[in-house]
Amino acid sequence: METNSRVTARPCPLSEVPAPPLERVIEPPGLGVHLDWAEVWRFRELLYYLAWRDIKVRYKQTVLGGSWAILQPLLTMAVFSFVFGRLAGLEQKTGAVPYPVHVYTGVLLWAFFAGAIGRSSASLVGSAYLITKVYFPRLIIPLAAVGAGLADLGVSCVVLLALMLYYGIALSWQLALLPLFLLGTVLAATGVGTLLAALTVSYRDVGVVVPFGMQLWMFLTPVIYPASLVPERWKWLLRINPMAGLIEGFRDSFLGRPMDAGQAGLSLAIALFLFLFGAAYCSATEQHFADIV
Repeated sequence: METNSRVTARPCPLSEVPAPPLERVIEPPGLGVHLDWAEVWRFRELLYYLAWRDIKVRYKQTVLGGSWAILQPLLTMAVFSFVFGRLAGLEQKTGAVPYPVHVYTGVLLWAFFAGAIGRSSASLVGSAYLITKVYFPRLIIPLAAVGAGLADLGVSCVVLLALMLYYGIALSWQLALLPLFLLGTVLAATGVGTLLAALTVSYRDVGVVVPFGMQLWMFLTPVIYPASLVPERWKWLLRINPMAGLIEGFRDSFLGRPMDAGQAGLSLAIALFLFLFGAAYCSATEQHFADIV
């Protein structure tokens, strides 16, 4: 005996229809400035990875490896000490501070600043393969380029301490102000580098101008000469140059000399402005990077 079973389909109410899975739609923010620091913080692991990648790539397949972080500023100090200290007679203009120590304190901070700007200005163009394939805050790339130089700066500061010990220069309480000037240098380098990186995406000529501009900027900064040699009528150039006050403050922190608080405060304020301006410009133009990079 066979039994025929019939299944009758009934309409399903809309309330019982399962909801579609939630999706996140990523859209460009549009024109204007949209600085979302919370989003940058969410991508901090990418920032660490890119910075570590830049450090490894820099010394990959090199004979001396990380020793270049020590040799480069030391060799620069030796050349400057001979040319400007001995031949030009500047070693008699630094007072009780030995000229090699005076030069090294300036070269150390300037080498980080110039290197960070050089790497970050080319970072967006060099990371085109990432920009055109995946979404993340584009500000991460120049930030990582600047952060990669902090390792070299830390090693160079240890060498500076050894150099001061060799010349018998004692440390003072002003060394506690050192992080303030390091932070100001990082802010200035990030701001200028991010601005140039965004401009390089649209105008590749910027990459050609950057090395010459950094050389000119160095001679306008008291790296190899003391600020006291600048005539009074040109002192305003030092006041609007953030690296002048930051290098002098950095030098005074190590050497325990009287510090110009007004110049230091102005340089820190300009550095903060450069950082915010560079980040804002990059944020305002990043929606076009994938199309033209």
